[in-house]
Amino acid sequence: MAIVEVKVPQLSESVAEATMLQWKKKVGDTVNVDEILIEIETDKVVLEVPAPSAGVLAEIVAPDGASVTAEQLIAKIDTAGKVSAVAEPAAAASAAATGGKAAPAPAVAAAPAASSSKSAVVMPAAAKMMADQNLAPGSITGTGKDGRVTKGDVLNAPQVLASSSIPTGTPTTTLPQVPLPDTASPSPLVDRPEQRVPMSRLRARIAERLLQSQATNAILTTFNEVNMAPVMEMRKRFQEKFEKEHGVKLGFMSFFVKAAVHALKKFPVLNASVDGTDIVYHGYFDIGIAVGSPRGLVVPILRNADQMSFADVERKIAEFGQKAKDGKLGIEDMTGGTFSISNGGTFGSMMSTPIINPPQSAILGVHATKERAMVENGVVVVRPMNYFAMSYDHRIIDGREAVLGLVAMKEALEDPSRLLFDI
Repeated sequence: MAIVEVKVPQLSESVAEATMLQWKKKVGDTVNVDEILIEIETDKVVLEVPAPSAGVLAEIVAPDGASVTAEQLIAKIDTAGKVSAVAEPAAAASAAATGGKAAPAPAVAAAPAASSSKSAVVMPAAAKMMADQNLAPGSITGTGKDGRVTKGDVLNAPQVLASSSIPTGTPTTTLPQVPLPDTASPSPLVDRPEQRVPMSRLRARIAERLLQSQATNAILTTFNEVNMAPVMEMRKRFQEKFEKEHGVKLGFMSFFVKAAVHALKKFPVLNASVDGTDIVYHGYFDIGIAVGSPRGLVVPILRNADQMSFADVERKIAEFGQKAKDGKLGIEDMTGGTFSISNGGTFGSMMSTPIINPPQSAILGVHATKERAMVENGVVVVRPMNYFAMSYDHRIIDGREAVLGLVAMKEALEDPSRLLFDI
């Protein structure tokens, strides 16, 4: 028997352990080389574990939900096509007990199961009262929703009323009449389901980093309003030619990215980070783009965004969006970053105060563009306006740099030709 070991892939330096999700194969199943056996979730990405060899899955060492580390053994594959005796101890024990023949699985009584499935559902409070009164299941008719037995049904049951009657000769006191609840309609506190599920590693990591950001940064937010008409007109004018030439649609995010880089060049502290008592000024522009995914918020990075064309930005953002949807973002896609952009406007957000993504020192929040009445030269006109919000770490960024940086973004978008001449 030739056994091949399946191990956890190498994790990044910042990731100590990962969580096993759900095995796609059972012990005894045939597997092909490079067939995905399981996905492993870290606090950043989901890694696929392929079969290193073809054969039969002989043993699963780490079950669903287990915490594992890099290079840890999680399964074994028998390339000769046999199932490991270790993998099925129950079957081996059963065979030994029956003289080498596998004992048949005990038959499950169908009648009681069918009967129980038709019996009325007893609410928890009612079940406790029935147990206290030694009442047999099914002895009380339910009047609640779908025939549920409620607490009121038990209180009004003849056998309960009889057992609670006052013995002869016992002195009594007249008490005020209290109306019993209407048992025909269920209590508003009944039938309110809850579900408790553990946080995924990604969600727990997001929570940890948000708390870290709030605890370590002196966060302040500045706002401004941007007239999006010039960008919208330029986009409409060149959309068809742009898509035909580059094979990708011209969106708004490429304008936002270019405007952000334009401002970061003017005010380098917005692109800096804090390291102890030092300020680290980055001579490159790695822009994080917040992307929603089924697993939570992720922030892939546009590397050297200052060197990317509009088409490069749009293609990369589209690629990130698809990867996030498919759960294919890699650790290298989300490592680093000097400044971030969060576009809540895609979901209809009108205003928000974005939280800084550590160790960065600033983040731009973009929102939905809506037509508003604006006053220009004493005349009320309708303009498509967008509220921009920039949160910044006040430890190293003063209000002057933050406000002027946001104004630089506003001016670049209200006159996109500035982006061409970098003015």
